[in-house]
Amino acid sequence: MNELKIPKRMTTALVNSLTAGVVPRIGLEHIAVGRRPEVEAILRDMDNIAEGGAAFKLITGKFGSGKSFLLQIIRNYAMDRDFVVADADLSPERRLVGTKGQGLGTYRELMSHLSTRTRPDGGALEIMLQKWIVTLQQAVMKENGYLPDSPQLGEEVEQRIYTVASEMRGLVHGFDFAKVLAAYWNGHKHGEDELKQDALRWLRGEFATRTEARKALGVGVIIDDDNWYDYMKLWAEFTGAIGYKGLLLFIDEGVNLYKITNSISRQSNYEKLLTMFNDTMQGKAERLGIFIGGTPQFVEDGRRGLFSYEALRSRLVAGRYGAAGLNNFTGPIIALEMLSHEEILVLLQKLRDIHALHYGYESRLTQEQLVHFMEEAVGRLGADELLTPREVVRDFMDLLHTLSQHPEVSFEKLVGERTSKPAAAEENELDGLLAEFDL
Repeated sequence: MNELKIPKRMTTALVNSLTAGVVPRIGLEHIAVGRRPEVEAILRDMDNIAEGGAAFKLITGKFGSGKSFLLQIIRNYAMDRDFVVADADLSPERRLVGTKGQGLGTYRELMSHLSTRTRPDGGALEIMLQKWIVTLQQAVMKENGYLPDSPQLGEEVEQRIYTVASEMRGLVHGFDFAKVLAAYWNGHKHGEDELKQDALRWLRGEFATRTEARKALGVGVIIDDDNWYDYMKLWAEFTGAIGYKGLLLFIDEGVNLYKITNSISRQSNYEKLLTMFNDTMQGKAERLGIFIGGTPQFVEDGRRGLFSYEALRSRLVAGRYGAAGLNNFTGPIIALEMLSHEEILVLLQKLRDIHALHYGYESRLTQEQLVHFMEEAVGRLGADELLTPREVVRDFMDLLHTLSQHPEVSFEKLVGERTSKPAAAEENELDGLLAEFDL
């Protein structure tokens, strides 16, 4: 038996997520295969962000090819390296710009998923603010010899809050941002829970009107559809100022921008994407990383994709040498190649061992049987074009569940039966697979 030592909580998340065909939030390091050059390229970007730079990457690949997996594994690496991370999936309700609050919807989603190493599952906003305030208090007390109940302590801490926020040079809304942080501090200092909650609501983008915000906090602006990205740049600088390495945004399902039927609305979203690209590439944003996942079609379609917007196409298109099929991973697009058959085989070995560990049995599957399973998957009609890691993993998890629950059934009987399907059945199976691909 293997010597795997993985906590039950982690194997549960892995088994459940992979069975459902979704990416687990934890334990990814136990099933990661391949993708080393891509990960190393993004880790280099993270080093630049930690030094005060910024980065923008589009991660493209077919449905099920591992985009979300790569984004998630980078997210976990980033938290380990003391970055603040936030992730969101785009959808009809969440875009970069929208007339019905879809941009603000994306901001709220990102803020609700704000995570740190000590709070990896989201909801880290208040934890970050409390940690910062305690750090400021301790620094002021140490430098000036104040006691915790000294009246000067509060004034000095508030002054430092404004100092940190005012140092966010050249960024719009910095003063209002500082004012809300000071309101949070005053609520904290005087035990006024309502004031603290109002400040948090404002920072999360939950105030509906300026009047409401002015009444609650004395601030004449709110975070809305037009300015939410400006506040993300503020958050990035703020995370650096309070001791983190920076802020990384992981935005998946970019294909939802491609699916916007109204051409003016679609162009507005691409314009916002261009702003993000320019800000990170030209040094207008600091300590900010933006990673967006999407299909090749979302990027390359000349009619509706990013390449339909000339200003983006000219920036994103590969150079003469990169276009020759040699991906150098330093450009703004990381195009994911399919995993090799050898890499998928290694993945199947890991899944076999994790499944056995989770359910507490001795795995009977041999290396030869895994190869047989791979050959069967690859040998299916059109597999070279349609076979993705997601398809293989879901089938394999299904096989493992069936074998462990029905010990009387042999591997050969299950997998052998599939090879002997008539051609018509195979065509029907292919039709079903194609039906999952929405264009």
